[in-house]
Amino acid sequence: MKPLYDVIIVGGGPAGLSAAIYLGRAKYRVLVIEKEKIGGQITITSDVVNYPGILQTSGEELTEQMKKQALHFGAEFLIGTVDNLNFSKDIKVVSTDRGSFTAFGVVLATGASPRKIGFIGEEEYTGKGVAYCATCDGEFFTGLPVFVIGGGFAAAEEAVFLTKYAKKVTVIVREEYFTCAESIAQDVMENEQIEVFFQTELLEVSGEHNLQKALFRDNAAGTTYEYIAETRDGFGVFVFAGYVPASSLFAGKVDLTETGYLITDKNQKTSVSGVYGAGDICLKDLRQVVTAVSDGATAATSLEKYITALCKKLHLDRVGIENLPIDKEPSKKVSKNSSQKPEAVSTDTFIDSAMKDQLIPIFNKFERSLLLKGYVDNTSISSEVESFLKELAEITPKIQYKIIKKDQDTAAFEHHDVAYPSIALYDEQEQYLGVQFHGVPGGHEFNSFIVTLYNAAGPGQPVDPDLLAGIKALNHPIHIKAVVSLSCTMCPEVVMSASRIALENDKVKLDIFDMAHFPEIRDKYQIKSVPCMIFNDKDVHFGKKNIAQMLELLQS
Repeated sequence: MKPLYDVIIVGGGPAGLSAAIYLGRAKYRVLVIEKEKIGGQITITSDVVNYPGILQTSGEELTEQMKKQALHFGAEFLIGTVDNLNFSKDIKVVSTDRGSFTAFGVVLATGASPRKIGFIGEEEYTGKGVAYCATCDGEFFTGLPVFVIGGGFAAAEEAVFLTKYAKKVTVIVREEYFTCAESIAQDVMENEQIEVFFQTELLEVSGEHNLQKALFRDNAAGTTYEYIAETRDGFGVFVFAGYVPASSLFAGKVDLTETGYLITDKNQKTSVSGVYGAGDICLKDLRQVVTAVSDGATAATSLEKYITALCKKLHLDRVGIENLPIDKEPSKKVSKNSSQKPEAVSTDTFIDSAMKDQLIPIFNKFERSLLLKGYVDNTSISSEVESFLKELAEITPKIQYKIIKKDQDTAAFEHHDVAYPSIALYDEQEQYLGVQFHGVPGGHEFNSFIVTLYNAAGPGQPVDPDLLAGIKALNHPIHIKAVVSLSCTMCPEVVMSASRIALENDKVKLDIFDMAHFPEIRDKYQIKSVPCMIFNDKDVHFGKKNIAQMLELLQS
């Protein structure tokens, strides 16, 4: 029987982290549940210069410090997807793909996701030239022209960021001028690599394998004009037109606005007692990190009073309820050859002592041992694979590894893509389990790799019985290629979903490629965005997908 938490926080962005810090410091038992990556949307922001007391930092660095503070005060973290909420009683129930948890109070801090604006071709060419994350996808457009759609802070900042890659950046603003701070607008206007068109809209994009044409309307002149790609490689369109609140799970459970934002009072309380909102998910005038952390702090201090009163009402001794041991999120590590900026840790190891302490309780739960085969050649990234496997195996006897040099065991590749290096999963009897990672699973993929091992060794994360039945019903051979970037926050969910399907059905095989080391995959399928999935070498799909969404694609 799992004991109670005082507060469960759904969402690990600045608002959720702030609430965790305040509650943890006040000696409350706190669980933060985040489905992708601790830090939220701000982690893709390269420069944060308006947070009080900090002259300059990145979104990732800022939220990493917040997480460390929360951990220091005793908060616990869980990477998982919330699939149901029950707020009908005093004890709230939060159900996830890693089990159900209970608490006296809940903070909803799920944030918002990029908004699509509806021009013709937007859906069709998402991942084939249309993108929404400069950090994830900017590199795909190196040397190509890029259009940035939007006039707010994100559009202005990302336009400057994209000059690192693009041949030229053209900003398309529907309004008469930028809607962000003048200092940010000036950074754009004064950049020689950027051209800006105001009172202009994108109407349509088209092409074959990538974008070749774009149709614009000059609203001031009342005319339209067409842009045609300079080369067959096409061009990029990055859309930064605000966000859509991630509130679909809350519909019918708490009051929302017509556009889906949480309605809260001055104490961040929703329409349900014990349930509070914080951050970009809430109806508010200003959506910035500073307002998000303010919301989180307000929600936390309000919950302190609420929980005290509730425990008195229920005749419960809050201090007497024991903590629930939850695995802390493993610190992320990146390949030394990855383009992602590594953390300030020793370059001699992939897995430091703190991470080992977090991994040991996970590995201790394994019901059976695994064999990881490293297929390597003479490249430096292959050397990293060898080092990574050696360090992993040193942590637990339940993980063994074997290094196979190129051409040393060609028969072993009969069920593999021959792409070096790779890490392939086998059981104790050396039966291939259908999952193979090409490269070193660092960055955001470290956690998805560990979850895959956990699912392969058992007991594994719970899966809805209907979904499990659907997976096992797949009766024809399926080969999935998942192309990811270690800096992409959306890729881990695709990897975890695809790997779970492959582990549950031996007709499904999965190969995961770090696109930084396999440009031939990117070029072959004209990939302009990650995550990307290729089914049986012909059907290409883009964007993050959970198990249900991926299964639907595989069944179609």
